[in-house]
Amino acid sequence: MKLVAGITLMHEHTRIDLSGLKKNDDCNLNCFEQTIKEYKELYQQGVRNIVDVTNIGMGGDAAYVQKVAKASNINIIHATGFYQDKFLPPIVFSKTVEQLAQIMIDQIEIGIDGTSAKADIIGEIGTSKNEMTAAEQKVFKAAMLASRKTGKPLTTHTTLGTYGKEQVAFFKEHDFPLNMVMIGHVDLTGDTEYVLDLLKEGVYVELDTVGKHNYMADAVRLEMLKEIEEQGFENRVCLSLDITRKSQLKYLGGIGYTYMLDTFIPYLRASGLSERFIEKMLIENPQRFFEEKSQ
Repeated sequence: MKLVAGITLMHEHTRIDLSGLKKNDDCNLNCFEQTIKEYKELYQQGVRNIVDVTNIGMGGDAAYVQKVAKASNINIIHATGFYQDKFLPPIVFSKTVEQLAQIMIDQIEIGIDGTSAKADIIGEIGTSKNEMTAAEQKVFKAAMLASRKTGKPLTTHTTLGTYGKEQVAFFKEHDFPLNMVMIGHVDLTGDTEYVLDLLKEGVYVELDTVGKHNYMADAVRLEMLKEIEEQGFENRVCLSLDITRKSQLKYLGGIGYTYMLDTFIPYLRASGLSERFIEKMLIENPQRFFEEKSQ
């Protein structure tokens, strides 16, 4: 599919509820009016696409997301798939790889939860910290099957940035085209060489926890991006914030979805990152990723 012309945030959540496992209502992001308000502000900033990677078992609501999209005029890309081990629903353990793939295919070709919303990306499929569990391996295999059938790209979750190289090795082992893979949360490694090693394999990567200073300072992200640009890998990097909590929205004092363009991008500019690289990360690279075909 083609994105609408404009800025894309590649890894966000409009409606997500991980509060059951985390025992914290802050993780139940269900701020309808506040989300619409912030999305409208994003639209004024030139954002036209949000890739919403909330999938099966993450407390998403496709009808809710459709309403937010309509009210804000933002093109929201829906996802399908299953998340990370401790958040996986029982069907992942009871169904076969082929059956799980068919669930994803149905959400791509027919619709999500009885709505007209159809998934255009598979993800965020995840691995645990420093490992891929048996259930996660099952999800990755199903996701590859669904992608081969539908032509939709894959986006992954790496817990605190770990196990990204092993994800790439797993895709290679199964002859899956790496140009259709986006490895997520790589900024949380704090390790530029690690990220460059991923880029050299031919995958896309996301620095998608921008503004989450409790995990990693934006100064580290800046240094990563400077080195990536110097090494000539600007064409496969995307940016996002990965908002998942009520407290991250502005009405509760959080950075909000607009932090990217209010604060981070001006910081990159002031620190000498080229305008060309910024444009690629926000506009061209997401477009290219969605247009990639199996090689």
